[in-house]
Amino acid sequence: MEQKKLIVVLTIVVSISGLSQGMLLPLIAYIFEREHVPSHINGLHATSLYIGVFAASLFLEGLLRTFGYRTLIVCGGLLVFLSLVLFPVFNSMTVWFILRLIVGIGDNTLHFSTQSWLTEIIPKHKLGKTMAVYGLSFSLGFMLGPLLAKLVEYHAALPFLVSAVMTLCAFLLTFNLKNSFPPSDERAISFSSTLNNFGTVIKVSWIAFIFPLIFGLLESTLNSNFPVFALKNQLTLSDITLILPAFSLGSILFQVPIGGLTDKYQRSHVMVVLTLLGGLTFISADLFIGSSWMMIMIFFLAGVFVGSLYSLGVSYMADITPSHLMPAGNLMCGMAFSAGSITGPIIGGMMIHYSGNQYYFVLVGLLILMTSAATFLFIKKTSQGIAS
Repeated sequence: MEQKKLIVVLTIVVSISGLSQGMLLPLIAYIFEREHVPSHINGLHATSLYIGVFAASLFLEGLLRTFGYRTLIVCGGLLVFLSLVLFPVFNSMTVWFILRLIVGIGDNTLHFSTQSWLTEIIPKHKLGKTMAVYGLSFSLGFMLGPLLAKLVEYHAALPFLVSAVMTLCAFLLTFNLKNSFPPSDERAISFSSTLNNFGTVIKVSWIAFIFPLIFGLLESTLNSNFPVFALKNQLTLSDITLILPAFSLGSILFQVPIGGLTDKYQRSHVMVVLTLLGGLTFISADLFIGSSWMMIMIFFLAGVFVGSLYSLGVSYMADITPSHLMPAGNLMCGMAFSAGSITGPIIGGMMIHYSGNQYYFVLVGLLILMTSAATFLFIKKTSQGIAS
C-alpha cells in the first residue's frame, strides 16, 4: 500500500513538472516575439534551462545520498515555485535568463529524485510498465502546458501564478511520504566521487544512454526543424499542426502497453525491433512529404515505435546498472536527453540547409537505425562474453 501511494504521488509530481515546462517554453517565446526580440536571441535565451540541468547534474548525486529522495523533491519543487512566482515581478531578460536556469535546476532535481526513487523500489519485472506510466504522466503534463500559456491573454502574470500554485500543491504531497535514501556507496561523498561514478556507469551502461540521447534529439528536431522543412516542401501550417501531434498521440496510446511488453520479453531485444521499425518509418516519410494524410499516419506510427525511447532507456539502464550506481545512471539519462535536445535542432537545421531541403527524414531515420544496430551488437557481445 505504501509503495502504491509513493508511485501515485511521484506520478502527480512529475506530471505537474511537465505542465510547468510545457507552459513556460511557448509562453516566454510568445512574450519575446510580441516584444520583437530577435528570434536567435529568443532561442539562445531558452538554453538557460539546459544549462541549469547540466549544472545541477554535477552535484545531485552527492546531495541525494546526503539528504534523501523526499528532501530533494521538496527543494526542487520549491526552486520551481519561487522562480514561477518571480517571473511576473521582474521585466528583465537577464533576470528571466537566471530564473529559467533555476527552473532547469529545480526540474532536474525533481526528475532525478523521482526517477531514482522509482528505479530503486520497483521490481525489475514491473519496471518497464511503471516507467512508461511515469513518462506518460510527464508527456500529458507537457502536452497540456501550452493551454496554460493562453492565460497570458487575460493577464500577463496569470499563467505563471497558476503554474506556481499547482507546483506548490504537487510537491506538498510529498510530505506524506517517508524520506528514503539510495543504496550506500562505501566511498566518501564528493565532487570527484560523482565524476568517478559517471565514468564507471558510462563504461557499464553506455548503451542505455543512447536511447534518451536519441529521444531528446528526435523530440527537439521534430518540433523545431520539421515545421521549417515542411513549409519549404509545400505543406501548410494547418498540416503541421495535425502532423506533429500525431507523433505524441502514438506515443501516449502505446507507451504503457510497450512498457509492459518489455517487462514480459527481453527488454533489449524489443528495443532493437522498435528502433528498427521506427528508423524505417522515418525514412519512408521522405517518399510522402507532399501528402499531409500520409505524413499524419507515418508520424503516428513513428510515435508508437520510438515515442517511448526515454522511459525504455531508463528501464534498460536499471536492468544493467549495479544498484549503488543507479543515482549516477539516472543523472546520465537526464544529461543524455538534454544533450540530444540541444544538438537536435543544430543537426537538423544543418541537414535542411546543406541538402537543399532534402533527406531530412533520411537523417533522422539513420540515427535511429544506428541506435538499433548498436544495441544489437551490444547484445551479441554481451552474450558472447557470458558464453565464454
